[in-house]
Amino acid sequence: MSLFLSRLRLEGFSTSLRQTPPCSIMGAFPREDGGLRRLAVAYAHKPSVTQLDKVIPLGLGLVFNCYDDDDLDDEKTLTIGASHGWVATLKKDGILRLQDDFNPVASDANPKRIPLPPLVTLPHCQTNIITNVSMSSSSPEDDEDCVVAVKFLGPQLSFCKPAAGQSRPEWTNIKIENPCFFSSRVMYSEKDNMFRIPGSGGHLIGSWDPCNPSDDPKLHKVEFQNLPKLPMAT
Repeated sequence: MSLFLSRLRLEGFSTSLRQTPPCSIMGAFPREDGGLRRLAVAYAHKPSVTQLDKVIPLGLGLVFNCYDDDDLDDEKTLTIGASHGWVATLKKDGILRLQDDFNPVASDANPKRIPLPPLVTLPHCQTNIITNVSMSSSSPEDDEDCVVAVKFLGPQLSFCKPAAGQSRPEWTNIKIENPCFFSSRVMYSEKDNMFRIPGSGGHLIGSWDPCNPSDDPKLHKVEFQNLPKLPMAT
């Protein structure tokens, strides 16, 4: 539970198309009958944690950033990322799925499951260690412009449109050349409609157009001016 809380407390910020207050996913608490667990959230306008009536399956919980075949069996589900109330999960079949179990306003009786194409590993890259998952909107099932971005440890960055008009969605795989982005996380900027990755050290930001991602991102240098001088130690 501690790993689950620590990861989702940082990553589990959730919003919905419905008019509900922003909230952070704090965890899941077992019900008295020992079955499904109740979702717990922290609303921005409330100081305490709220346990909802919404329940989530027992198979979801711990967030794994890496996996191998020994971690998976026919029933086990690994949670490898979260964005907009959706969680990205992986089973033994190697298919990445989006599930809305952590969306506070999603249906318990009819949860949504969106399978994505099998992951493709580029040469000299790996797809077993996942840094994080980010989405451009909260409606991957019906928004044709919604893009899912998966950042792997190392140079690979992958994009997919789950609801695109094509018969079968496909991954667009990018190999990042600058090593300062290899261990960083991907995030989406609604203001600029760009996926961005901050470089290690904080001096550089790479931007990718979700409609036309390429191996050559836009680079922005981060410069600080007029910084106050630190007092001399005495």
